[in-house]
Amino acid sequence: MKFGKEFTSQMVPEWQNAYMDYNKLKTILKDILRFKQRTNPNQTRTLKRKMTLYRAFSGLNRRYSNLKSPTKSSPDSEDEQVILIQKQEGSSSSSVGGEEYRTMFLFSSDEGGEMEMVFFKRLDEEFNKANKFYMAKMKEMMNDADALNKQMDALIALRIKVDDPNFSPTLLINYSDCNSSPATIQATQMSPPSVGIAATHLDAIQEVEMSNEDCSNEANGVRVGTGLNLNGMASKPSPLQILKHVKINVQLETPRSTLKGMLSDSNSRGLSFSNPELKKVEKQLKRAFIEFYQKLRLLKSYSFLNLLGFSKIMKKYDKITSRNASRSYLKMVDNSYLGSSDEVSRLLERVEATFIKHFSNSNRRQGIKLLRPTARRQRHRVTFYLGFNVGCTIALLVALVLIIRTQKILSQAGVTQYMDNMFPLYSIFLFIILHMLMYAGNIYFWRRYRVNYPFIFGFKQGTELGYREVCVFSSTLAILALAAVLSNMDMQIDPKTKKYKTFTQLLPLFLLTIILLITFCPFNIMYRSSRRFLLRCAYHGICAPLYKVTLPDFFLADQLTSQVQAIRCLEFYICYYGWGDIDHRMQRCNKSNVYNTFYFIIAVIPYWVRFMQCIRRMLEEKDAMQGYNGLKYFSTIVAVVMRTAFGQYKGMFWKVMAGITSAIATIFSTYWDVVLDWGLLQRRSKNRWLRDKLLVPHKSVYFAAMVLDVLLRFAWVQSVLGFELSFLHKNVTIAIVSCLEILRRGIWNFFRLENEHLNNVGKYRAFKSVPLPFNYDEDEDKDE
Repeated sequence: MKFGKEFTSQMVPEWQNAYMDYNKLKTILKDILRFKQRTNPNQTRTLKRKMTLYRAFSGLNRRYSNLKSPTKSSPDSEDEQVILIQKQEGSSSSSVGGEEYRTMFLFSSDEGGEMEMVFFKRLDEEFNKANKFYMAKMKEMMNDADALNKQMDALIALRIKVDDPNFSPTLLINYSDCNSSPATIQATQMSPPSVGIAATHLDAIQEVEMSNEDCSNEANGVRVGTGLNLNGMASKPSPLQILKHVKINVQLETPRSTLKGMLSDSNSRGLSFSNPELKKVEKQLKRAFIEFYQKLRLLKSYSFLNLLGFSKIMKKYDKITSRNASRSYLKMVDNSYLGSSDEVSRLLERVEATFIKHFSNSNRRQGIKLLRPTARRQRHRVTFYLGFNVGCTIALLVALVLIIRTQKILSQAGVTQYMDNMFPLYSIFLFIILHMLMYAGNIYFWRRYRVNYPFIFGFKQGTELGYREVCVFSSTLAILALAAVLSNMDMQIDPKTKKYKTFTQLLPLFLLTIILLITFCPFNIMYRSSRRFLLRCAYHGICAPLYKVTLPDFFLADQLTSQVQAIRCLEFYICYYGWGDIDHRMQRCNKSNVYNTFYFIIAVIPYWVRFMQCIRRMLEEKDAMQGYNGLKYFSTIVAVVMRTAFGQYKGMFWKVMAGITSAIATIFSTYWDVVLDWGLLQRRSKNRWLRDKLLVPHKSVYFAAMVLDVLLRFAWVQSVLGFELSFLHKNVTIAIVSCLEILRRGIWNFFRLENEHLNNVGKYRAFKSVPLPFNYDEDEDKDE
């Protein structure tokens, strides 16, 4: 793989605008090369080689002669100086990125020198951009480290207080003071038991004794303490008085915390010094340290990749121009903040030491495993299973079509009864399979266009599913569903198996039961982390608005709004197998008032979940747009109710109401999809009627997606106007319309996440915001 492609593939997607533009610099060098080839084609091919052939022979033992020489020459002593680099300090030393570098090209009068001047000007712009960005991010990292220092001080003090509520703070101060004499410490250790410290609390005191390790280790140049400071003495555990200035941050993330938050106005509360409280604080700080460590790793990768890019481009410049400017320029790069700063490496070491000691019980293997999760490996067996399943699915589809044609099943007398009763039982699998295939396609294109969907959804690294795994699941389900349909037909056609009529009716129920068992299986098989993530998001949606709304929660709720017909099929399962006569394929669901009432309620549930989520976000984030979004879903609820009423009661009144409400909801939703969710239809954009930044290179794709979204949004017209084909059963028509909605949702998914990704890129937002457990009152501490 060429370096340009490797450079792009290893970028942090949200920081791609902050990296050096290697391809742009390479394009300028290609223009220089073409110019030299036009002006002197023969000389440019052999110039480099001739220069090396005509240079004086340095000897076979040059390495040893250099060691004997008393003086060492400068790197540029043997070659002519090509560039002169000047460092310009900013007007304010406190400002981030207060230094800039300017390169003066000394051979501008040469033929083609203007192009080389342009190259160095662009090179300086790219380097200053990367250097300033790195300095700004390092300032953020240091601020985060300071915040974590305070959180760790409070955690250690809380641990001691929970282990021994009568612990004396004076003993802690003596242990914490690096300037305390050994005699003082020994006297403190030999104090009588009246101080209230029992032998069972020695583990808590050990946290304090770590400060003595810091003192001794700092004398030897080693830093392994609990703090994350890089300058000055290593931080020591604070006295217990710090707990007087600390409160617990109340995060409204669960139904219990939400209800408590509604009853109290404060966002923080005092400490209760209980064991559950300590475990909760440790869990939150553990997450914060893991996320902080990932930030440092990304920043270190950013520095390394940019330094490598500048080295590659300068070597390419030397090769094309036969000059020797890389030494001087790369020396400046190495001496800059981007090349010489080692704060990230030192912070990484401090975070590892702190995390291993405090959150993994000094087990280094376990701590490093949590800090550095491995990425999911692509296995060849997944590809094999995918190919095998696709082949089986195609064979079963061909067999199904041939049986229908050869046996002339569509012309038999019982086909209407079969379509009324059995088709809804099997159509649910069609909806699920199609949605999974659309999701697999989304994953494929998200990866192709570098949309960071694992970060957006909040997947734990190494647990996210690829498009192959999703396709394997969907194709396996397709095989089982098609096999059940074929078995059902074969048992009804063959006279010898007609006595197993009851068993044939239970096939779809068995298949649905298998799916539910796999979904709720608690064992660590078949991607348990992904199944738990799905169930957790679904549970948050059911409990809306009691849970804090995150992107995965409302994204899944949006998917369910396109699966209304599948949810109605579940209602039909309950009715058919609970109150129907499955021996004779008879069901009286449509005649039941309870069934018809729930037919309305079930269709509204997904939209109601989204409506409540919007209300929660509007109140919590103080965002009026969420209120308008909730109004959009409320209008859709009214439209769905009117269309359902028209389907059951008929009549001109219901038809007019269904048409009007559906048109209003569709126009509202289409505008929201295209303009707000996708960020398109911007008149003053660089790409007319689209947006400034596009991931798909072909603009026609966006216009086609907008047209398809409008057309598929109006698929409800069929149910209102009653468009039906004579050769299609009513249930088949409903299934086709539902499939069109699933296709529209799949298209929406890609552009919705593309817009979210570009918003993250515009704000350089590559990290999750992890709430810290403690609220530290600094003003009160200053008063003390």
